[in-house]
Amino acid sequence: MNDGQCQSDCRWPGLPAPYDAALREAVQYIEERYRPWGIVASGTVVRGAPDRTSDLDLCVIHGQPWRQRVQKFFSGVPAEIFVNPPASVRQYFQQEHAGGKPITAHMLATGWVVVARHEVVHTLRREAAEWLEKPVEYPPFRAIMGRCLAAALYEDARDVAEKDPATAGMLMHEAVMAMVRHWFLQRGHFIPRNKELIRRAAELDARVGAALAAFFTAPLESRWELLREIADCTIGADGFFEWETQPQEVRDAPER
Repeated sequence: MNDGQCQSDCRWPGLPAPYDAALREAVQYIEERYRPWGIVASGTVVRGAPDRTSDLDLCVIHGQPWRQRVQKFFSGVPAEIFVNPPASVRQYFQQEHAGGKPITAHMLATGWVVVARHEVVHTLRREAAEWLEKPVEYPPFRAIMGRCLAAALYEDARDVAEKDPATAGMLMHEAVMAMVRHWFLQRGHFIPRNKELIRRAAELDARVGAALAAFFTAPLESRWELLREIADCTIGADGFFEWETQPQEVRDAPER
């Protein structure tokens, strides 16, 4: 990519140092290695709120029938590059929405278009925004399974509390994360990224947010009461609870 092409074909978001140089170097790398239809830069760096180790996220749309992910430094800044044809991007929209974490849709809908040489780039951005507006999918079976998983982890932590405090601490952490993810989905919200999870929880329910903040900063012996409070607020159970699925037809079952 020569400088003339950069100036006529690329739009730059005006990032501060060192991110501006890193983005330009990354785009040059992409241009030399791929034949991009579009490049969209996203993430906290582009949104103007980077943390100390924040990286550049670059979505690359191309016309080849393969995908690739690259992690690489540019001007000392880490960057994640996601190269995909449109069909793969649309699969991510569907799969990630179903999982409650529409990462690709958020990257494309909120990112900065550096290069758009094909109309499909704008089409995918419109579709991304539409996916973000769709209601969260958390059908009853998935909801009960999510609640059951969180309760089981809580119960496992209690089982080993005396004989293996380290494992108990690990299981407590996993239980809380399962509880709060279930809680977000059950309330019709996507699961926030981990960096924003406690803050977003506090915005929805001050009690839950305060309990989470206290849990993750408390010593192990003080976490049990906080875990009980979080469980009460999020899954309404502190271990095994009774439930059953609806009978499901099994096709082509072998005869005995």
